Amino acid sequence: MIKYVLKRLVILIPIVIALTFFVFTILYMTPGDPTEIILGSDYTEEASIQLKQELGLDQPFLVQYATYLTNLARGNFGISYITRAPVGEQLAARFPNTFKIVIAAMIFCVVVGMPIGIRSATKPDSLFSKITMVIGLMGVSMPVFWLGLLLILLFSVHLGWLPSSGMDNGFKSLILPAVTVGANYMANTMRTTRSSMLESIRQDYIRTARAKGVSERDVIYDHALGNALMPTITVVGLNVGALLGGVVYCETVFSIPGTGRLLVESINKRDAPCVLGCLVIMAICVAVSNLIVDLIYAYIDPRIKAQYSKGGGR
Repeated sequence: MIKYVLKRLVILIPIVIALTFFVFTILYMTPGDPTEIILGSDYTEEASIQLKQELGLDQPFLVQYATYLTNLARGNFGISYITRAPVGEQLAARFPNTFKIVIAAMIFCVVVGMPIGIRSATKPDSLFSKITMVIGLMGVSMPVFWLGLLLILLFSVHLGWLPSSGMDNGFKSLILPAVTVGANYMANTMRTTRSSMLESIRQDYIRTARAKGVSERDVIYDHALGNALMPTITVVGLNVGALLGGVVYCETVFSIPGTGRLLVESINKRDAPCVLGCLVIMAICVAVSNLIVDLIYAYIDPRIKAQYSKGGGR
């Protein structure tokens, strides 16, 4: 198992290299001079040349990329073109806010989506199941920014129950952003849980358990749910990458100083070190979340654990 974890962590290195090279190439080929944005009204030809020398922008493309990759290997994300502050410090200040929102949204997805999916699968023809299916379709269809604005109007402007922006009110500040980001993925979790539970409930071993007199609760939670969890766990794990993308809109709507908002601001200002730093952090989060999902697979299914122990994997 340890060898498998180390193998997955080693694979992360070429992923980060490929991601940074791709993004670095796009930013390098984008028309325009980044020194014009940095200098603003103080722009002159002489000042531009001097700034390019200071930032290393006068070097060839491969030299610039090799320098960045070398610094990244040392844990140095570079210096922001705009703020002239270390990118690592900005990420350290903003990433905790993004992390809180993603974790809260994932908890919302699991705690709300899975029970509803299980309940609607056990009563597939009931009114509850039909209502939840409609809610699921609505959740999948609603854009993040639109839902966020509606929640602000209802719970912040009209009712005054929750703050409309920032992260200064502790747990209350997390509720609206987590629901906004998690609503779409909660619907996916609910639909996946329902379909996998329906398939599991129709298997022969479930009929056998019922014929032996096992209580319906034990049939659902001890026999059917364990086998139906795998697709749901896959969806929840894949949702991490999607949640990181949704956080970009959420942090903009709720004026939260997070990694997603920093990414958007950096792209608009062509701040290459900040853009690359944000994407590297997001890539690492997605890779780690996928690794955690694989470890949960091994915990649930002993056959997968045995496969990982032999050095295999998916």
